[in-house]
Amino acid sequence: MAFEGLADRLQNTIQKIRGKGKVSEADVKEMMREVRLALLEADVNFKVVKDFVKKVSERAVGQEVLKSLTPGQQIVKIVNEELTALMGGEQSKIAASNRPPTVIMMVGLQGAGKTTTTGKLSLLLRKKYNRKPLLVAADIYRPAAIKQLQTLGKQLDMPVFSLGDQVSPVEIAKQAIEKAKEEHHDYVLIDTAGRLHVDEALMDELKDIKELTKPDEIFLVVDAMTGQDAVNVAQSFNEQLGLTGVVLTKLDGDTRGGAALSIRAVTQTPIKFVGLGEKMDALEPFHPERMASRILGMGDVLTLIEKAQANVDEQKAKELEQKMRTATFTLEDFLEQLGQVRNLGPLDELLKMMPGANKIKGLNNLQIDEKQIAHVEAIIRSMTKAEKNNPEILNSKRKTRIAKGSGRTVTEVNRLLKQFEDMKKMMKQMTGMQQKGKKKGGFKLPFKPF
Repeated sequence: MAFEGLADRLQNTIQKIRGKGKVSEADVKEMMREVRLALLEADVNFKVVKDFVKKVSERAVGQEVLKSLTPGQQIVKIVNEELTALMGGEQSKIAASNRPPTVIMMVGLQGAGKTTTTGKLSLLLRKKYNRKPLLVAADIYRPAAIKQLQTLGKQLDMPVFSLGDQVSPVEIAKQAIEKAKEEHHDYVLIDTAGRLHVDEALMDELKDIKELTKPDEIFLVVDAMTGQDAVNVAQSFNEQLGLTGVVLTKLDGDTRGGAALSIRAVTQTPIKFVGLGEKMDALEPFHPERMASRILGMGDVLTLIEKAQANVDEQKAKELEQKMRTATFTLEDFLEQLGQVRNLGPLDELLKMMPGANKIKGLNNLQIDEKQIAHVEAIIRSMTKAEKNNPEILNSKRKTRIAKGSGRTVTEVNRLLKQFEDMKKMMKQMTGMQQKGKKKGGFKLPFKPF
């Protein structure tokens, strides 16, 4: 994920001061020097770094902090609050017009991922907000841009409006909005043309589309990997179009994240969404407070919960909890659980959202082999229903058949069965502890099963 280098530096610096019983101004000054270096290395704009360090320093050397019982923790709190403020303070929500359709212009340079992001945003609007979007192919210059959007539309089962590449983008946008009104679409996403750099012809066309469509939102799609250039591009587009939001793509890549920390401060334009992968559902609303928390190693439990709520069947979760309590959890249930957990996203990314994950040695370099999960699924799928529900009937002959059917070894089959039995024992112990706790009015399960 982006920010890994910055996160490591800041977390190491904070760790030194967090547990101190007493903190002096010299300690704060030393910490701020480290913070300044960490931010500059992450490619954060120099002026932004200067202002950030000044604000934190002024708050951190206040008497109520230095003379408090836990000054180190107070300073960590200040850094967290200022980092959150730097990225916008709170989530900036997407507009919704009182007179539908809500019109969103997607703008940006070529290669930033604008067309793909337009598709991702339409999917998010439908899944998360229960909206009915219409995609508009208004990039008539780039070869295959229209075809790309149509392919995405087909893949997502999303309508795409197009008049080919011989009609002006302004006319395409005009007719698209009329079509959206006729067919009761509540969002119109206009995929406009990009260039390799900001030029007059591009801006004139975008201004004409803006003038005609009166968009509720103008989103600039920026590649986070371009660093300071992303800030310069955002400034240019903002000055000429008046942006309402920024969508940062490739924030999951090998990027230092400086753009995310600089764009909001330099342009005063909020980051509305971030792209965190290539899959079409890998676009998320940007929460400054959650990102700050992740950077400082405090985890991101809220995003984890939201992922679970969006991807997990609540009724099945209740049934599963009951099975855990009564120790009737089967391999069939386990297989279903694996599928639901996989829907949440890459497991290594999920682990990094857990509080304290930054203290797990080597987690940043952890690569969870999804193939191993596929192997487990293959083994269970090679069993009969009776074998899944009663694994104790599995003799050597049955295990050999299952191994052949799944393309795995008998050793792997045995290992899976042992792990499953150990897991059942652990569940039984935990539910037993919970029952005792209920009598005493105390202990509860520390988690709710997905």
